Amino acid sequence: MKYILPLLFSLLICSRSEAQITSASGEVLPPYLSVHARWVDSILNSMTLDEKIGQLFMIACWSRNPDSEKVRIGKIIEENHIGGLIFMQGGPLRQAALTNYFQVLSKVPLLISQDAEWGLSMRLDSTMNFSKQLMLGAIRDTAVIHDFGAEMARELKRLGVHISFSPVVDINNNPLNPVIGDRSFGENKYDVTNYGLAYMHGLQSNGIIACAKHFPGHGNTDEDSHKVLPVINASRSELDSTELYPFRKLMDAGVGSIMVAHLNIPALDTTQKLPSSLSPQIVTGLLRNELGFHGLVITDALNMRGAADYMKPGIIDVSALLAGNDILLFSTDVPLAVQMIRDAITAGKITETEINIRVRKILQAKYWCGLSRFKPIELNHLYEDLNSPAAKYIKQQIIEQALVLPRNKNQFIPIQRPDTFRFAALSIGDTSVNEFQDMLSNYAGVKHFSIAKNAPAKKFADLLDSLKGFNAVFVSLHAMSRMASINYGITDRSRDFVNTLQKQKKVLLTLFGSPYALQYFGNFDYVLVAFNEDPVTQEFAAQAWFGGIGIEGKLPVTASLEYYRGRGFITTPIRMKFSVPEDAGLCTDSLARIDDIVYEAMSHQAIPGCQVLVAKDGKVIWDKCYGNFTYDALHKVEANDMYDIASVTKIAATTLMVMKLYEEKKIDLDKCVEDYLPELKNTNKSKLKIYELLTHEGGLKPYIPFYRETMDSTGNLNPAIYQSENKEPFTVEVTPSIFMNKNYVDTLWARIITSPVTAKGKYVYSDLDFYFLKRIAEKVSGQSLDQYMEHHFYEPLGLGSMCFNPMRFFPSEHLAPSNFDYAWRKQLIQGTVHDQGAAMLGGVAGHAGLFSNATDLAILMQMLANGGTYAGRQYLDTSTVRKFTSQYSMHSRRGLGFDKPELQADRPSPTCSSASPETFGHQGFTGTCVWVDPAYHLVYVFLSNRTFPDDNNEKLTKLSTRTRIQEAIYDAIRNAPVN
Repeated sequence: MKYILPLLFSLLICSRSEAQITSASGEVLPPYLSVHARWVDSILNSMTLDEKIGQLFMIACWSRNPDSEKVRIGKIIEENHIGGLIFMQGGPLRQAALTNYFQVLSKVPLLISQDAEWGLSMRLDSTMNFSKQLMLGAIRDTAVIHDFGAEMARELKRLGVHISFSPVVDINNNPLNPVIGDRSFGENKYDVTNYGLAYMHGLQSNGIIACAKHFPGHGNTDEDSHKVLPVINASRSELDSTELYPFRKLMDAGVGSIMVAHLNIPALDTTQKLPSSLSPQIVTGLLRNELGFHGLVITDALNMRGAADYMKPGIIDVSALLAGNDILLFSTDVPLAVQMIRDAITAGKITETEINIRVRKILQAKYWCGLSRFKPIELNHLYEDLNSPAAKYIKQQIIEQALVLPRNKNQFIPIQRPDTFRFAALSIGDTSVNEFQDMLSNYAGVKHFSIAKNAPAKKFADLLDSLKGFNAVFVSLHAMSRMASINYGITDRSRDFVNTLQKQKKVLLTLFGSPYALQYFGNFDYVLVAFNEDPVTQEFAAQAWFGGIGIEGKLPVTASLEYYRGRGFITTPIRMKFSVPEDAGLCTDSLARIDDIVYEAMSHQAIPGCQVLVAKDGKVIWDKCYGNFTYDALHKVEANDMYDIASVTKIAATTLMVMKLYEEKKIDLDKCVEDYLPELKNTNKSKLKIYELLTHEGGLKPYIPFYRETMDSTGNLNPAIYQSENKEPFTVEVTPSIFMNKNYVDTLWARIITSPVTAKGKYVYSDLDFYFLKRIAEKVSGQSLDQYMEHHFYEPLGLGSMCFNPMRFFPSEHLAPSNFDYAWRKQLIQGTVHDQGAAMLGGVAGHAGLFSNATDLAILMQMLANGGTYAGRQYLDTSTVRKFTSQYSMHSRRGLGFDKPELQADRPSPTCSSASPETFGHQGFTGTCVWVDPAYHLVYVFLSNRTFPDDNNEKLTKLSTRTRIQEAIYDAIRNAPVN
């Protein structure tokens, strides 16, 4: 035949063993062409003509219909000896089971293919949903693309797949393209080529045959070849310089296969209405002969209307074969096609020798893929293997590096001072509180709003009124579309509203969709392109605004004059990042012991639920909620829920206030209490040193049960001290239904002053020390503890949940109940402080009263781990942090305010044995703890309400739950893989 020139591969190959084999002319050939196995020869020599013809077919199978497909495909395999399958929609377990069945049924092992451009999720449920290629094209480092290809190879091999119909190397130089669009790496031929090469090498270096598509280039069209036959009107020189460029480079690098598109290209073949896939001039003349491609040539699906509308079944298959294709994909009538190919051989239109060349190549590919020693796919743990922690980390890396910030006026992003703004977050197109909004709340107090994108005008007008009290609004556009024909899913009403809003206040706009939609927002100061609204993408987009991650991406396409290809501001991270263990060099599986320990505690009713957070190297790598608020399981614990952190208040509030005043030289640790509180002169407390209070060496009683003296003889509240309404002088809120006479605070204070002092200079843990420290700090500063901490620490750090008296700010459904107080208050304690003494001070005390979720407490501690800095702001001097968090006492393990690991082997330690001597933190009576280990750059937070419903529940301590979790973290660090 004129265009079917047999390629004598044995004469072209220099080496059989090299990973990259080259032809006599020096070009790299597909890796399987080095195969000269007896298996290939024996199979080929044993085949009948019909069996050889059958090898040319790769037919479609839907695992969503396993029973019917088993019959349908099984019949075709037995009767027509097909060479391969392309799996379409379904599920991985069903696909694996069908693959095992069909491989056993087939005389020659089947070559299995899959469209996996953005992962198995392109066709299968229950698999990793990676980003599409346009998002990959925003990444500056192609090594990430290679890693993605390698991960795809791992998943495909695990599922028994041998060919991935990827990468797409079409150049999307027509923004109106309805079929390529976000499947392309972008509009620039060099970018498309470099990313395509990285993807290809990732696949093929890990045993999967790559397929560059859609030859000779499907990007420059505004029509879909699934529906019509698109016409490409570019000249030959334009095709040579642009569309063909990536294909040439991938061929030169040894790509295993090429898929030929259904396009009409007059510059390459003037035959009217002839698809390129059926054109001898394009497939053989251009692809094989002129460009010298020696690998497998595969048709695009032959049932697509871009080809099927112009030829009938059977005829189209013969035409595709005569054009020079090796594999006929998605034939609609295999028996008819086999018969017509046999007739074509008889008529001399094609020879059996030419069939043999194609079949040999297919067999070589099968051998290279390991099919000569086929083993059934292991079905056990298939879901877990396909959704491995390593795969999730690669997905995260892609998203993290692909986010694009094309506008950043005055380098405002990342946001430096969240305390100077009142933030709102508005989701348009998603009416639920989503992952984006939830993550924003980890960095600042954010009020959430949402609206449907096609909501009535009045609702948009009402929303504008609702946002008047906010000076900065995160606007996120959801439910977008990839189609230019419908304005990428952005309604006129949404667009008008956002443009109106940005004229009134600072708008931070996030597009969870096509970057082409940027054309509608040219006058915005702050815009983030996130490409899709996958939950992980939403989380990282939120982190990007606040500097939890840096922003690195660049626009892969041009949307307008303002938003052109390559544009993208680079930012650096400044805050804690929410990530996965692999990001800190650990393994997710190695931290799974935390789950076991927590579940054990809950099964023993040591706690009804809890929050556990682990941060390493400034990255939150474990952040999980377990169980419920109470044992009746009516409220599942969530990340934004808050716990009474009890004595952790000592270090998260009072000690920090003292530290700040100390470095401002307003408090001297060596001075006495009477120097700050003259009313204590001539008392047994007057000569107490400040450092003795911080180290619990003042000789004070551990605590005083003040509340017992406020009850009458029947065990009820004394009406002279308590009333149920807030009215003078009963203005100290104990609970929302109990108010104490404000004058009784003086009585309480008098009881403290007159309490005995014993064992001065010895370590005796006492809450009373912190009654004094609070009173001193408030007098020195002129501010109450809660106001001071809010102004100097909590607001600037963006700690939206950390506060005293949370019932004033948060609904009760976000506040874990601490217990049912049968003895004194005789009610459920939820949102008011558990500690009785703190409650009698109105919920703000030096030793207790603070509430928080795990995230905010971790951020506060990370500031200390950083030596007093966070997000570029200095809160405390490093020397101050070091002084207070180091062991200070000669008589105990204690630092100044902070607890430390016990160094004496014969004494119990509040930490696990692996904690370094540098570790500092505290435990709380309600079942909480926080520990910072600077030696390991580690922050560990455990929050629970073990006191619910009974204070006497000591199972949490007896089970050593908190310290065992801490030990599990160190074990994971010790067992981390070595890079």
